[in-house]
Amino acid sequence: MAEEKEIGKITHYYGHIDVGIVELTDRLKIGDTIHIKGHIADFTQNVDSMQIEHNNVSEANSGDVVGIKVNEKVHPGDIVYKVIS
Repeated sequence: MAEEKEIGKITHYYGHIDVGIVELTDRLKIGDTIHIKGHIADFTQNVDSMQIEHNNVSEANSGDVVGIKVNEKVHPGDIVYKVIS
């Protein structure tokens, strides 16, 4: 099984555009695989699109708040893990 490292948590979800807002505690970049886990959500996906303040970015660091296009509904408090292959 792949190793996972906690890198942030969901603070908001915009259902009409399928975007989860993540408060990062570690670095994240386009192409990374993330696992989002909460009371309801539990899925893995690649990071294909990421924005800070409505601007596309290719990477973000600890302390940044990013919007990520998500494949499923997420909820505030869901934990975001980076999958380390």
